[in-house]
Amino acid sequence: MNLLVEIPSQTNAVRMPSKMSIADLEFVPEGTPDSQPVAVLEESRQISLRRAAIPEPGTGEIRVRIRYVGICGSDLESYRGIRKPEFLSMPARLGHEVSGVIDKLGRGVHGLRVGQRVTCRYVWGAFARYIVCKPFNVHAVPERLDDRDISPMEVLPGILHAAERAAITPNTDVLITGQGVSGLVMTQVAALYSPRTLAVTDLKPRNLELARRYGATHAYQVPSSTGSTMEAVREDFPDGFEVVIPCLLEGDGMIDALEACSFGGRIILYGCIAPCHEFDWLKVHRKRVDILSTEPRRDIDMRRWFTEGVNLVEQGLVEFQSMITDIYPLERISEAFQRRDSSPADSIHILVDCESGEGR
Repeated sequence: MNLLVEIPSQTNAVRMPSKMSIADLEFVPEGTPDSQPVAVLEESRQISLRRAAIPEPGTGEIRVRIRYVGICGSDLESYRGIRKPEFLSMPARLGHEVSGVIDKLGRGVHGLRVGQRVTCRYVWGAFARYIVCKPFNVHAVPERLDDRDISPMEVLPGILHAAERAAITPNTDVLITGQGVSGLVMTQVAALYSPRTLAVTDLKPRNLELARRYGATHAYQVPSSTGSTMEAVREDFPDGFEVVIPCLLEGDGMIDALEACSFGGRIILYGCIAPCHEFDWLKVHRKRVDILSTEPRRDIDMRRWFTEGVNLVEQGLVEFQSMITDIYPLERISEAFQRRDSSPADSIHILVDCESGEGR
């Protein structure tokens, strides 16, 4: 008996790594039972609250009851109308740095349980009370961690990949431009690689002080978002840095990163992924600079770095509490984005409380 079964050819099928996707929600009229508030970016710098049906998880899905969502730089760029991911059009839903609890399991979900506290990744549109996603999109976290420590974990897989691509050794001089949330986390992770020099730049003295606490050996305040890093560091590092990791929003920060990169050095493209104008590719050629992207290329890598990131937080080697300066309820999300947009000196990271309706 021939036990071989012919399988139809699928030569055109391509298995791509997972990408950010928007959690499905159905908008409903105000006053609809079993509905929830959802933040919607109607147009640039205009956020409103609509109502959406509380979703039910389908087969192979879970429902997450959301506690906190951080306002990430990618949210801010979308809010400003600078960055428009391929899946984003107006009106849009933002938010992807999630702290939440598994609320309901769909059929066929194994290993996870209702009541587990989780952080999310690759889920967009989380400024709401409930979202539905796949088990791949969540990572269970230890019960003893504070809810406020959970949502920023989302940045760690990309940051850990960036640190690995940087190939940092005890003889490496590293520069991180920008000490917002991602920059401050990058500083904590880069310090674990024991570089000879870990220099950082930022506009705010408060952020630089925190960066020193996290392991920066040199901290430089730049006068403006368009100020030259080399002007600030030239006396100490006239030849630049072997590794430059920009953690800024603006794409034009790549121009500054190239100036600060030494001959034969590496730019690790974690930030500055907005449009960039007047970038000098001839200078890249002349300086023999490598530019390396940092988003994980395989799902297994993303999961590995996700797990490593959670472990670092659990073991106290990466912390977020010192960065969190503001918490707003979901009902005041427009104010939260206005504060994030204005970037006052006393503000670093803003969380939106999607559960309690209380904030400070």
